[in-house]
Formats: sequence, C-alpha cells, structure tokens
Amino acid sequence: MTRQKILITGASSGLGAGMARQFAAKGRDLALCARRVDRLDELKAELTARHPDITVAVAALDVNDHDRVPTVFAELAGELGGLDRVIVNAGVGKGAPLGSGNLRANKATIETNLVAALVQIETALEMFHTSGSGHLVLISSVLGNKGLPGVKAAYAASKAGVSSLGESLRGEYASGPITVTVIEPGYIESEMTAKSNSTMLMVDNETGVRKIVAAIERETGRAIVPGWPWVPLVALLKLLPPRFTTPFA
Repeated sequence: MTRQKILITGASSGLGAGMARQFAAKGRDLALCARRVDRLDELKAELTARHPDITVAVAALDVNDHDRVPTVFAELAGELGGLDRVIVNAGVGKGAPLGSGNLRANKATIETNLVAALVQIETALEMFHTSGSGHLVLISSVLGNKGLPGVKAAYAASKAGVSSLGESLRGEYASGPITVTVIEPGYIESEMTAKSNSTMLMVDNETGVRKIVAAIERETGRAIVPGWPWVPLVALLKLLPPRFTTPFA
C-alpha cells in the first residue's frame, strides 16, 4: 500500500528532515511540523524545487503544547486532503544522572519524548478512525531496550515508554484497520547524536534514514535500524547487568 500523504513531527532537522527528503524523492505529499518554522520553510523550498509535483505543507508546532497538536494536525491534513501516515518523531536528548539535581533536563525529556508522543498518538488515532485507516509510526530508540545509568537514564526510560505504547497498539489493532510500526534507530548522525561518545557505532544521516524509510514502507511491527550491528547489540544489551551498559549511554 502506498501512503501518499505523510505527516512528520520534529521535521526541521535530523531524522525528521532526512525522512522528509526520502519520502519527497518517492513523490509523497508531506505535512511537516516543528518548533523552528524558519527551517521548515527552507526545507519546503528545497523539496518543492527538487520535486515540483509534490505538495508540502508546513506548520509551527511545539508538541509540548498539547492543545495545539490536534489543531495543527487537522490544519495540515486539510492542506493535503487527508493523512495516510503519521510519524511521531519529535524528541529531545537532554539528560543528567538521576539525583544530580538537574530535574529540569530529565523532566523535559520525559515530557517531550513520552507524554507529548502520547498526545500525538491519540490525535493520529482519532483521525485514522474518522478516515477508516492509517499507518502510525513511532520513532523510539535502541536505548529503549535497557535502563541506562548516567545521562541517558531519562532518555532510555522515555523511549522504553514509546516502544511499550507501540507494542500495546499493535495488539489493539492486530486485525486493522490501523497499522502500527515502532522504529528503534541506533546511532544516526543528527543534532541529537552530535554529542554522543559512541562514534564508532554512528552511521551517516542519509544511510540511516534510508534504512528507516525502508522499514517504514514495509510497515513491519518493529524494526531495529540499522540491523547490523544493532540487532545483536540489543540482544547483548538486554543481558548485560546495568553497571556494564555505560558504553551505550
């Protein structure tokens, strides 16, 4: 099934912008939202210049402004004439060791990555129920498979929550008409991963996003991307005692 009309949150940079470029090259119409509307405008100009036959709609959205999410989704759907796929991608990578006194960063990560994701999920599902079908994609992380000590504790917990919501939804909609996919990226070049210490495991943005888009198009239930080396690493991560997982943080 071709999902022609795709909404992506957090589309101003990183994986979101990369996915927009990949889907635009496939001739898909796009609804892009993020806080930095100037970057969205630049991305729209780039995509429409390269692919003049597609429609690109953009809107400013802070996903933590929960009341705005349904409004913006509806406005963008109106511009595209509906939505076939919603990609819940917006997120942050802030964090500090738990108990270090930096509650603000950890709270922001949980609120943006998990609570705001829930709001987006509820909004997308309501729209899909109205239209009769749709594909919901949740961008989680390989780090959601294990609790991590240090600065990634809140981030790992937030992504574990996203993956859990996706698993619940796959059970809820096992017979359709809504399809649910959870993508668990490894380290892919973006603003969020720029400060990561795990550069040996990093892949470039174009390669990583291409694999993400391929997994989304297959509409598989869950995909670890890229598969190598992350499928065996995730299996190992689950077995390691927490004190030995620091290299992944």
